[in-house]
Amino acid sequence: MTDFTGLTAIVTGGASGIGAATAQLLQSRGATVAILDRALGGPDKPELLAVHCDITEPAAVTQAVDAVAEKLGGIDVLINNAGIGAVGDIAANDDDEWHRVLDVNVVGIARVSRAALPYLRRSEHASIVNTCSVVASVGVPQRALYSASKGAVAALTLAMAVDHVREGIRVNAVTPGTADTPWVGRLLDQAPDAAAAAAALRARQPMGRLVSAAEVAHAIAYLASPLSASTTGTILAVDGGMAGIRLS
Repeated sequence: MTDFTGLTAIVTGGASGIGAATAQLLQSRGATVAILDRALGGPDKPELLAVHCDITEPAAVTQAVDAVAEKLGGIDVLINNAGIGAVGDIAANDDDEWHRVLDVNVVGIARVSRAALPYLRRSEHASIVNTCSVVASVGVPQRALYSASKGAVAALTLAMAVDHVREGIRVNAVTPGTADTPWVGRLLDQAPDAAAAAAALRARQPMGRLVSAAEVAHAIAYLASPLSASTTGTILAVDGGMAGIRLS
């Protein structure tokens, strides 16, 4: 497919996991892609513009977005994928951790989107896709803080969609189930019984397996594509049936 030919995209958190899969997919479908990440280690991908950026720093965000737009000639697509996790019930995380996670997962989206808006307004195919999570709508044990942040992302997506629809900027989100990503891998490494923990994660998804980063990337590309020009305010589940179906 070449539906992104001539378009420029930014993917935050694009150095690994879902972000990396999305950046590579958009590039393969014709986009010129910049990744924003605070950890740019890993295989060098010269076809992607890699920009160091911590999305909790307003000045750094503005500088990075402006630099991408100047170098690549504008911004048409923004994928707000950067995020961090948190484990525990409501008593497990102190105030500093609550502020840290919400700063990255929610306010970070606002910072990057705010910086990109002037460029998106000039595009004929402007699109924003936010990476949310199934835990925005499904209660999962030991994810109180993370769930709160992703519930905010879902609400923010709808608010952004209505605010900018008349400007020709579409805003959507994906809600992955438990995905096979480095963050989930780190959680399993910390579990007393990694094999049992992995089996439990697979079992709670009706398909019986983790979602792949590539599957989420394809859903993001669908929402971001000019071929989906009438799709806005949509929150698309990529969760192995976790939110919508029950096996018994």
